[in-house]
Amino acid sequence: MRLAIDRITLVWLLLVAATLVSFESTILGGETIARALVIVIAFAKVLAVGREFMELRHAPLVLLWLFQAWVAIVCVVLLVLLW
Repeated sequence: MRLAIDRITLVWLLLVAATLVSFESTILGGETIARALVIVIAFAKVLAVGREFMELRHAPLVLLWLFQAWVAIVCVVLLVLLW
C-alpha cells in the first residue's frame, strides 16, 4: 500500500511541476517553441493521468497501446498544424 501511495504522490508532484513549467514557458523568446512546449507537456500530462489515475497501467496491453498511440498521434498532429 505504501508503494502505491508513493507512486501516486510522485506522479501528482510531476503533474504539478509540468503545469508550472508550461505556465512559465511564456517567458521563452520564440512563440512557436513555447506553444510546442505547452502542447508536448499537456500530452505528457494526459499520458500520466491516463496511466496512473485511470489505471490504464493495469489494463490489457491492447487498450494501453491504443491509448498511448492516440496520445502520440494527436500530439504530433497538433505539432504539425502548429508549424
